[in-house]
Amino acid sequence: YGHNSFFKGNYLFRMWTDASSIIDYLVYAKNYVADCEERHSLQAVEDLLDSCHALMNHGVDRYRRPSRKSLAQELAARKEREAHAQQQVNDLWRTLPKRAGAASDEAPTKRFPEEPQENLLYFIEKHAPLLEPWQREVVRIVRKVAQYFYPQRQTQVMNEGWATFWHHRLLNTLFDEGQLSDGMMIEWLGSHTNVIYQPPVGHRAYNGLNPYALGFAMYTDIKRICEAPTDEDRQWFPDIAGQPWLPTLDHAMRNYKDESFVGQFLSPRLMREMRLFAIVDDEQEAELEVSAIHDESGYRRVREALARQYDLGQREPNIQVWDVNLRGDRALTLRHSQHDDRPLHDTAKEVLKHVGRLWGFDVHLESVDATGEATQRLTVRGETD
Repeated sequence: YGHNSFFKGNYLFRMWTDASSIIDYLVYAKNYVADCEERHSLQAVEDLLDSCHALMNHGVDRYRRPSRKSLAQELAARKEREAHAQQQVNDLWRTLPKRAGAASDEAPTKRFPEEPQENLLYFIEKHAPLLEPWQREVVRIVRKVAQYFYPQRQTQVMNEGWATFWHHRLLNTLFDEGQLSDGMMIEWLGSHTNVIYQPPVGHRAYNGLNPYALGFAMYTDIKRICEAPTDEDRQWFPDIAGQPWLPTLDHAMRNYKDESFVGQFLSPRLMREMRLFAIVDDEQEAELEVSAIHDESGYRRVREALARQYDLGQREPNIQVWDVNLRGDRALTLRHSQHDDRPLHDTAKEVLKHVGRLWGFDVHLESVDATGEATQRLTVRGETD
């Protein structure tokens, strides 16, 4: 109930998803992939899907709202799209690669693409030289599914917190009305406690803040601020302190994502209860610095620091299509723009191999710092067989 309510109400899902068509599209995708397995072998399809799934987070439009098409419209457009896409690819790659060292009398060509492209899967779907039509359609399927789930990556704390909050409230109400047995309630309480458990730092299960724990605690705390506000609450939340809790929670659920939700509603009381503090990791310093703790001078900085952790722009690397060597070796160049001089992860080359598999020719990845200087370069050979 809680998840359905959130998917229907939150503004990101209203903007980016279409619940009326996704089930039909997923059925179509399942059948299409199964048909490809029959026609082109299970291994070929699995390899293709592995590469697409490895790049799913780089296959979404972050700023442009996707078109809303029914399954019938998708199917009607597919053949026309395949023919048009293949013609585009043929036009793009109609020249033969030049031999190494061959002289050229032609004027320098414009860089392709003229502007960097952030949607890597879309670029591969439209421009990869060697992909067959069925492979392009599979790339498109993975890309559209990634786009559908894009809002979930921005609302995990809110989504899971909303679901656990209402699960907790509904089950307790049913128990109070005598509609649940003691045994069932005890079993559910055990499950609920495990879900919202926050392992302490140093615990083998610790992996940062549990989104279930933080989300449940924040919705519960908002309800408390509405029903029994303290002077501190009235100072920090004058708009909601003492107001009816149900419309307040509904407003919070509908109009925020994790980053803004934490930045707006995380209270000093909850920061104290969770013992939150902020750490600065300056590469120029030998030691970590505790820059703010849960006290009067640190509340806002702690809240801002935690909110930034839920910004996808800071959590995920900014990698864009930078250049394609159209008249040479067909190599694809990607550019990583570092955030706070953060280098590429150790697994970057393994992920880059999936780009090479889809592109079919060499792929270069250069990581540039704030000055535009490349501090790291990776290359993988394309799979052309």
